[in-house]
Amino acid sequence: MSTVVDAGPRTGQVAHRLPAPLLVGGVCGLAWASALRGFMAEVAGPETGVHWMGTFGWILAPGLLTGVLLGWAEHLRATGGRRGWRWLALAPLLFASVLLSGIGDLGSMFDDGVGGGAIGVPVIGMLGGYALSRRGPRWARLLCGALALSAVPIWSLLAADIAPALALTTPRGVWAATLYWSLLAVLAMACAIPHRQAAAHDSNQP
Repeated sequence: MSTVVDAGPRTGQVAHRLPAPLLVGGVCGLAWASALRGFMAEVAGPETGVHWMGTFGWILAPGLLTGVLLGWAEHLRATGGRRGWRWLALAPLLFASVLLSGIGDLGSMFDDGVGGGAIGVPVIGMLGGYALSRRGPRWARLLCGALALSAVPIWSLLAADIAPALALTTPRGVWAATLYWSLLAVLAMACAIPHRQAAAHDSNQP
């Protein structure tokens, strides 16, 4: 009788332990992608538009899934890791799925920087994540960190050419740059999760 009563809470605890990182990751990923969409609208200016597929299919949905996968990586890390779990570091590449929208017209896939951003932003995040992970050769982490940080001077040089209002000499430009750089920093911190040391697994835990 006592065995059944004692086992119940532990079973329930295990059942409720798994969804939490996925839920948190999904909400954070969705919020991050929404903020990224806001930045993209700022860059595009008056010509921007919000469409079901363009916004929800190619930006918000990949953001949600990326957050869920990185949340899953955190769960696996906290429970000792699993075989191949570090491949979840590639989750941000889901944003590159937007390139499939132009698969029939390869010449337009990189128009307006959409394709470049769909690849560049995830890659910067993954490079930054590896640099922050404290795992792997020091020289490799320093190189990845330098490549990720190159987004700062690159945007500083190109912002005014994209739109005069985005120049770093204007309050609007500084705000847009701060939004962009902070989004990259948050993505890098999230991408570090699959590279981090897995927690020691206690075999006595259920």
